[in-house]
This record gives sequence, structure tokens and C-alpha cells, in this order.
Amino acid sequence: MNFYRNPESPITNWYRNQGYDFTITSSTAFDHKWIPQRNVFDTISEVVDELFGSYLSRPNVRQPILTQYCDGKQVSCPNWMTQWGSKSLGDQGYSAIEILRYYYGSDMYINTAQEISGIPSSWPGYTLEIGSSGSKVRQMQEQLNVIAGAYPAIPKVTVDGVYGPATEASVKKFQEVFGLPETGDVDYRTWYKISEIYVGVSRIAELV
Repeated sequence: MNFYRNPESPITNWYRNQGYDFTITSSTAFDHKWIPQRNVFDTISEVVDELFGSYLSRPNVRQPILTQYCDGKQVSCPNWMTQWGSKSLGDQGYSAIEILRYYYGSDMYINTAQEISGIPSSWPGYTLEIGSSGSKVRQMQEQLNVIAGAYPAIPKVTVDGVYGPATEASVKKFQEVFGLPETGDVDYRTWYKISEIYVGVSRIAELV
């Protein structure tokens, strides 16, 4: 969600009334406000988790590329990618990067942030599961053990870089505690959640 910081806009002022220094427009051109009791679909939530760390870039451009919503029907935006235009291309079999390049040229790229607000993402690019091994498994095991110090229900594991039954059991318990599907596998969503909780627990420990 983007917080549009223009105090002069005719917008929802609830946040400023609560003492925050930002507002939201409640316009799909900039952001979406959260509405209590509004439906949130699990499939949408999973896609957001998967793509949260992704951003667009071009070679020799130092900052990320701004992306903005446009449906192409109620809002006219000539020469821009639109919701329904991209759907049409998707129906024809275009991938995400192919749709972007259709509108914006062949030098457009999708990247993944290595760090999001202090959270070490470093997603290995594949699901960790029984039989996986290496530095990413070791990193995940180390983080799980730190988390287990604050959440005793999560069993600690041997940090050996090998994804065995004990690591799977610990991951399952972590997923149960934090409301994730209890697969025992570390997909992007579970990896990101482990990183998030690890950073939170580590910061609390530093303050004690």
C-alpha cells in the first residue's frame, strides 16, 4: 500500500485525526484503504506475499520504476499498461515480464529486493523441503532457533544445513503458530514470515 502524503487532497482524514503524519486518498490511482469486515481472499493474500519484494527497473536507472494503477475503462491512460489490457495479453499466454515489455520496451526487468525495511529476504528462489541442503537451509535453521527462544512451542533444531524430519517438524509448528498452511515446507511466504519474526525477536532481545 502506498501512503499518498498530500494533506490538501479531498481524502479520508482518519489517519491524521489519529495523530499520524500521513493520509490515504482512497483512490485506486494511489492506494487502497482498509475497510473493516471487507473480504480478503486467501489467493490474493498469497500473491501479495509472493510478489511483495519485487520491483521494476531498467539498466543504468538507479531508482525503482514507479508503477501506478489504471483499469483502461473508467480511467484513460494512453500508452500505459492497463488492468484489462494486461489481462487480455495474459489470456494469450504472455508472462508477466512479457506483458511489461509489450508496453514499456525490452529493457524492463523484474527484480527482487534483498532487504525490505530491515528484513533480510534473500529468498533462495525455490521451496526448501525434506532433502534440501546448503547455506539457505542453515540460515533458516539459525533463524528458527532464535525464534524458538521466544516461542517455546517451536522446537529447536540442529543447525547443520540439512532439511530433515526435525526441521520439517519445527517449520510445521512455526506455520501453526503464525497462521500459515502447515505444509512443513518453506515456500516464499513462510521464508518471508520467518525472516520477519526473526528480525522482530532479535530487536526485542537487543532492547532487553
